[in-house]
Amino acid sequence: MRKEECFYLGKIAKKFSYKGEVLIYLDTDEPELYENMESVFVEINKNLVPFFIENSTLHKNDFLRVKFEDIDNEEQADEVLGCELYLPLSFLPKLEGNQFYYHEVIGFEIEDQRLGVVGKIVSVNDSTAQPLFEVINGTVEILIPMIDQFLVKIDRENKKVIMNLPEGLVEMYL
Repeated sequence: MRKEECFYLGKIAKKFSYKGEVLIYLDTDEPELYENMESVFVEINKNLVPFFIENSTLHKNDFLRVKFEDIDNEEQADEVLGCELYLPLSFLPKLEGNQFYYHEVIGFEIEDQRLGVVGKIVSVNDSTAQPLFEVINGTVEILIPMIDQFLVKIDRENKKVIMNLPEGLVEMYL
C-alpha cells in the first residue's frame, strides 16, 4: 500500500499499559467510526506496515485505546510511539452535497458564476488559518479561500467546484 492511496488517521501518542496497549490520537471529527477496525497501516521508516488490532475502545473523546497483535509489552510499544497511522482511502465515508475531502477535488475545475472557468485545482493548502484552493490558470497560480459562503456546489459528475467569488479576487492574479 502506498501513502498516496491512504489518508492520515492519527498518531500513536502514548503507552497505556504494561501489556503493550497504546493510545492513538485520532485526527477526526467522528472517532466512533474507527472503534472496530481490524488493522491499520503504521508508518515505520517511511514504509507503511500493516498492524492487526486485537481490541480497541474509545478513550476520552479523541483517543483510541488499542492492543495490537504482537505488541505485548512496554518495550515493543516504545518502538511504535510517535508513529503515524493510515487507512486506505476506500475506508473514508462517502460525502454528499457540498461536503468534500481535500484529496477528492484535486484535478477539479473551479468555475465562478460570474467569470466561468477560473482554472484547475492542483492542491489544497491547509497550513494557513483559512484553507486555500491552489488553482492553476495557464502559468498563473491563483489562491482561492475555501469559504462556505463562496461555495455554491460540488459537481462531482463534471469534476467542478462551482463558486460565487467576490469581484476582484481572481482578477488581481490575471
